[in-house]
Amino acid sequence: MKTLKGKAIKAGDNISTDHIIPGKYAHLRSNLPELAKHAMEDAIPDFASRVEEGDFLIGGKNFGLGSSREHAPIVIKMSGISAILTRSVARIFYRNAINQGIPVLICDTDAISDGDELEVNLDEGTVTNLTGGSRISFNKVPLFMLTILEEGGLIPYIKKHKDFVIPANQNPGFSEGK
Repeated sequence: MKTLKGKAIKAGDNISTDHIIPGKYAHLRSNLPELAKHAMEDAIPDFASRVEEGDFLIGGKNFGLGSSREHAPIVIKMSGISAILTRSVARIFYRNAINQGIPVLICDTDAISDGDELEVNLDEGTVTNLTGGSRISFNKVPLFMLTILEEGGLIPYIKKHKDFVIPANQNPGFSEGK
């Protein structure tokens, strides 16, 4: 998978799906491009005007808590964010994000400042802070999840491959047919 480059937009701790999609815009759920214009505005008021294609959303602890809104990772991706880096993440948000084609990388984000230029290598499991000169490691994304991400999400993956079968060599600990 390609290396991702962009700037950091710092969000902080306890970012809920209500922060990602403010409730006052719930009526826009059937108009995702319009809803994406309001992503994160309660937590980061200038988010829409700051984000550029390829940027990274930087969370602290407990990112994506709350309801299991599939729309939350969709609008983050539609806004231009290429990956979310966070100290911890709600499990349902994590899988929704992967299924929508946006990586969530769990790592120590304390040394990342708002506006830092970052380079993320998903294959190596590293984040290089090009501004600060530091390097952070994260657990590598499992190969089957990287494959989903490379296809743009679970639905594009299934459309292309007509099924969802994880080869045994891509899913250690599980054997085929069990």
